[in-house]
Amino acid sequence: MNDRARILLVAALLELTIGDPRTRWHPVALFGRGVGALAGRAPRSGAIARLVYGAAAVMGSALAAGLAAAFGLRAIEARSRVAAVLAGGAILKVCLSYRQLEREALVVADHVEGGRLDAARESLRALVSRDTSRLSAAGACSAAIESVAENLCDSLVAPIYAFLLAGVPGAIVYRAVNTWDAMVGYHGEYEFLGKAAARLDDLANYLPARMTAGMIAVAAIAGADWRGAIARARSESGRTESPNAGWPMAAMAGALQRRLAKCGHYRLGAEYRACEPADVRRAVRLARLVAILSAVVAMAFARSMGART
Repeated sequence: MNDRARILLVAALLELTIGDPRTRWHPVALFGRGVGALAGRAPRSGAIARLVYGAAAVMGSALAAGLAAAFGLRAIEARSRVAAVLAGGAILKVCLSYRQLEREALVVADHVEGGRLDAARESLRALVSRDTSRLSAAGACSAAIESVAENLCDSLVAPIYAFLLAGVPGAIVYRAVNTWDAMVGYHGEYEFLGKAAARLDDLANYLPARMTAGMIAVAAIAGADWRGAIARARSESGRTESPNAGWPMAAMAGALQRRLAKCGHYRLGAEYRACEPADVRRAVRLARLVAILSAVVAMAFARSMGART
């Protein structure tokens, strides 16, 4: 087993054992505060000025984070190869957040099942950026499933893919761009400031989103509708505003044979039944199979590659 495979193994073990603890000192949280500070210093007016500032900020900070990881790991490796592998695994773990996603979705299902709709709506705020205050029970379950599907790409498949392509620094750059997009890459106040972040995130997730949909279909062979996953991904992935999010979400809708809908935006699997708490648990089980499949495939690729961290 080479060092790249060892780093991936360390990251996977850390994800399984400690998950993604919520703390203001989490590296992604710290980077997010940096994004907020940079966004706060953006020009207040002028579309071009805000566009240029946003592009420089996202590319500069993402590159700086990647270079810091590269030089830091190189310095550690000069003293201890084992320490470099452990440090690389810990840094890669920071880019993953699958277990927390699973936990949050199951909390929503438990609240809905127990008749605590207000609590479910509140819990959903950790998963989605939409207004959850008026969601029905079915809408809350749908939102949880949509988040599980979409974030399988953002929080697992894409960072692992970036790691396989460019090592730990590549995964860090991906997470930096994704954090920028999550914070400012949408319409409204940040329309121009976040445009570069949104386009970079679209580019970074182009292949991983389609890979995630494919793995959902493969995982669906174990008890779900794999043919439906493929059919929905091919026919309905373009219904979301994002060019990527629709792929895993449509695949999940087809695999579960359940309607996933965001009011005023999209309906995936419109002829299927509305979602229930049991469907959220089915989605989590399917996502868990995708996570295992992703880890196995990534480990196989990593073992065939060089040792560079």
